[in-house]
Amino acid sequence: MKEIEVTCKLGKELSADEIQSAAIKALGVSPKAKMQVKYRIMRRSIDARNDILYRYRIEVYKPDEVMPEYVLEEYKDVSAAEPVIIIGAGPAGMFAALRLLMKGLKPVILERGKDVHQRKFDMARLSKEGLVNPDSNYCFGEGGAGTFSDGKLYTRSSKRGDIREVLHQLVRFGADPSILIDAHPHIGSDKLPIVVENIRNCIIEHGGEYHFDSRVTDIVKKGDGSFDVIVSSGLPVAAGNDGKSGAGNDGKSGVGNDVASSSPTRSGIYSSRKVILATGHSARDIYEMFDRKGWELQAKGFALGVRVEHPQSLINRIQYHGKYQPYMPTAEYSFVTQVLDRGVFSFCMCPGGILVPAATASGELVLNGMSNSQRNSKWANSGVVVQIEPEDFPEYAQYGPLALLQFQKDVERKMFEYTGSLKAPAQRMMDFCRRIPSSGLPQTSYHPGAANAPLHELLPEHVSLRLKYAFPEIGNKKMHGYYTNEALLLGVESRTSSPVRIPRDPETLEHTQIAGLYPCGEGAGYAGGIVSSALDGINCAAKI
Repeated sequence: MKEIEVTCKLGKELSADEIQSAAIKALGVSPKAKMQVKYRIMRRSIDARNDILYRYRIEVYKPDEVMPEYVLEEYKDVSAAEPVIIIGAGPAGMFAALRLLMKGLKPVILERGKDVHQRKFDMARLSKEGLVNPDSNYCFGEGGAGTFSDGKLYTRSSKRGDIREVLHQLVRFGADPSILIDAHPHIGSDKLPIVVENIRNCIIEHGGEYHFDSRVTDIVKKGDGSFDVIVSSGLPVAAGNDGKSGAGNDGKSGVGNDVASSSPTRSGIYSSRKVILATGHSARDIYEMFDRKGWELQAKGFALGVRVEHPQSLINRIQYHGKYQPYMPTAEYSFVTQVLDRGVFSFCMCPGGILVPAATASGELVLNGMSNSQRNSKWANSGVVVQIEPEDFPEYAQYGPLALLQFQKDVERKMFEYTGSLKAPAQRMMDFCRRIPSSGLPQTSYHPGAANAPLHELLPEHVSLRLKYAFPEIGNKKMHGYYTNEALLLGVESRTSSPVRIPRDPETLEHTQIAGLYPCGEGAGYAGGIVSSALDGINCAAKI
């Protein structure tokens, strides 16, 4: 086997004949063996340094060599198997459940929000009417936050595990096979819901359970080492393939015989020897529950800043050096720099995207970005955020492990209080850096709207000062044209990662104090994004 590189111009497909011709040259085999040469495309990336090219990395094999194929393990029928409770139906929870199916254990998924289609109605009310459903929004609900933020799959590091399992699973459930080779793959928020729904259907068909509108209010470790997980629910439970919720009062998962109940609230108890906690980075009530119980938590650094919105046409010109053509992929960007001993970096960049309100409670203002598979809006947006560590804000030390969680809350409330609504405080980029008011604001994709505001004063000085130095540096040294008053800054981007870590044993992945409880994914502080969260879910399930 040899690895070769082949290029072709954007707008043109690389043909099998071109690959095979390059392969016989690299392998040194007879041209007569051309059609017998085997190959696999490993990676495709865009090279815009000179001519705009696709650059392919390809493995090629001689006719007598075996080309190994990646094969996913099959799922088992787990209808009668031992249950494992999974709290949260985001990437970590879903992929943990799929691995449990492979190993013959029954995943019982408890999700505080609604299914992936029903949660869209709550997100629409949030954007149009400013009404926040604290259990169903851009962060909570089936698929997690990543379902409605472009579906970026950028993690390529193998240190967490074999990413092929994640990518091949996504393709199996409906994602475009291009994600297997693209350097910066994405699925799109218009395509991800059906992928997420297909995963759910597979889990249910093989005997697993889904319970929506089931917000966990307590986790009780019993004397025999098993757990009771207490949920509060306001809607009938959606469960396994028989339409029932589980096993009733025989000690297995389920809420008894009240499946058809439509009472405003209802409690249920689910029991299991193992629990995977995959609640996401915004489940503040879970951290607070741990704190009340005296279960170990740790304050953890995170990043906070603004969403930056440029005209997409400007980003296209910058990234393609003025050579952009309509057939080329919508341009994206990323950067990282150091300012006053703290990292400043772009986060969750959404080319051809829109800005959305990501609040999970009333009285707070949080922004996120999303884009559909075509990435065809006229705006580009990205978080630009500053690294924050617990020692940066000693005045919050009184909150112990929840110090930066309280700081995060206070910043979000301050943004909301300034406008009194989900309208985002906003300022033009150069005005922000010069610390002067903007005379007017450009059009924005953010549906609740933007309010002219002194964002440089509303943000913590720790953040504002570093952004003031970072934006001109990026524009002068890395992306000429990026630093412009055509760019709009909107506050606040604060849900980059969890400000709390739930510690676990590095070998068993169980909580350091509670055997059988597996903190997992972004919410536990061990992942950042769809792929890394999915891998962490797989790893926790594998330990079980």
